[in-house]
Amino acid sequence: MYYVYILYSRSRDRFYTGQTDDVGDRFIRHNQGRSKATKSGRPWLLAYAESYPTRSEAMRREKEIKGKKSREYIIELIKNYEP
Repeated sequence: MYYVYILYSRSRDRFYTGQTDDVGDRFIRHNQGRSKATKSGRPWLLAYAESYPTRSEAMRREKEIKGKKSREYIIELIKNYEP
């Protein structure tokens, strides 16, 4: 299973969208500062996740979310999210 996830940084008031096959491990790595893109926003909160059977589907969805370039779109996804 593959996942698209959205993290939120309170300190930077920013969202980060990514994809992985292990959300838990990836979340820990982000909060340990092991990702250059998210190092300055720690601590990150896991705000949203979707699952997909293939990496290509997860990558396509990640690209779709990022392509919207819309904070409002991300906020709506999170608002309707039920883990």
